[in-house]
Amino acid sequence: MAGRERERRRYDAIVVGVGGMGSAACYHLAQRGLDVLGLERYDIPHAMGSSHGFTRIIRLAYYEDPSYVPLLRRAFALWRELEAASGQKLLHVTGTVDAAAPEDPVFAGSLASCREHGLVHEDLSSAELSRRYPGYVLPPDYRALFQPDGGFLVPEACIVAHAQLAAEGGATIRARERVLGWEAGPGGVRVETDRGTYEGEQLVLAAGAWIGGLAAPLARLAEPERQVLGWFQPRRPGLFRPETFPVFNLSVPEGRYYGFPVFGVPGFKIGRYHHLEETVDPDAMEREPTAADEALLREATERYFPAAAGETVGLRVCLFTNTPDEHFVIDRHPEERRVLLVSPCSGHGFKFCSVVGEIVADLVQHDRTGHDIGLLRLGRFAGVE
Repeated sequence: MAGRERERRRYDAIVVGVGGMGSAACYHLAQRGLDVLGLERYDIPHAMGSSHGFTRIIRLAYYEDPSYVPLLRRAFALWRELEAASGQKLLHVTGTVDAAAPEDPVFAGSLASCREHGLVHEDLSSAELSRRYPGYVLPPDYRALFQPDGGFLVPEACIVAHAQLAAEGGATIRARERVLGWEAGPGGVRVETDRGTYEGEQLVLAAGAWIGGLAAPLARLAEPERQVLGWFQPRRPGLFRPETFPVFNLSVPEGRYYGFPVFGVPGFKIGRYHHLEETVDPDAMEREPTAADEALLREATERYFPAAAGETVGLRVCLFTNTPDEHFVIDRHPEERRVLLVSPCSGHGFKFCSVVGEIVADLVQHDRTGHDIGLLRLGRFAGVE
């Protein structure tokens, strides 16, 4: 009887996807007293999407667009609030390095965002960076923007904290339940899964790489891309601890790389944005890392972080979901006002999960938010095929 009563219940909001963004949405909605259902097709957390791998960068200097900085300031505050509420350490401060040739957007854009928003920062030469942090061996003409406030989040723990506190706040969280479809009308929304049918006032689609199959407006705009992360055992471990090695974004002729000190896995972690440029079907992609994946990451490690280029400790596949301009989408479905689209994040979204959860709650509850999300509206793609 209890199960049947639960299925007949009408929710204030149904959230599809309980990963980084969806778990935060469930938490913030539940904190405001809304009756929330979260539906996740895999485990919570899981390693099938974009929110796993032990560490995710969080930074204030933001070359992608300076308008992200106010959102980041709020995200930092909300991560600290989540730490206090959960009793867990989720955000580790190492400082951040954005390094490149002086005219490259990674360096120039990060410097511009710091100047525009009055962020504490240092402009270091390659030699100055290496003297301070000997794990870095970059080209001699490169510049490094050091910002002391950034570091990394522990993504799996962040998802667990958001989901657990959402449940404690009254949310219903259901894992291993795949959404098959949805419909919306003047009276509300209906969501069909492989286990049942649920009704609600509003629907939040935060399904990551699977969102294109659930929201027609994103079918061509949200492209899943296969990524691979690598961990290598440092030859000089003392250079790659959190207290001796800041997280980084590095733009070099081979591509743009990002990386972390040793944490969670006994290895230095590195990835390359747009890895092998493989657009994939997330249900049919190659999920086992290959020798080519490993070689690409090892080559960059040997060249720019040679003291970290020991034995391979681990390799993992994950996903980006890219828009044409690599900015997020947070907006109402253009044909269904009861449906909110909260994805994709183009490989740089996890750090924003805490504030995106707050934005979702604002939009569900009031249909507006005090946060500036003009850059993230779907209308910017009008006419894009």
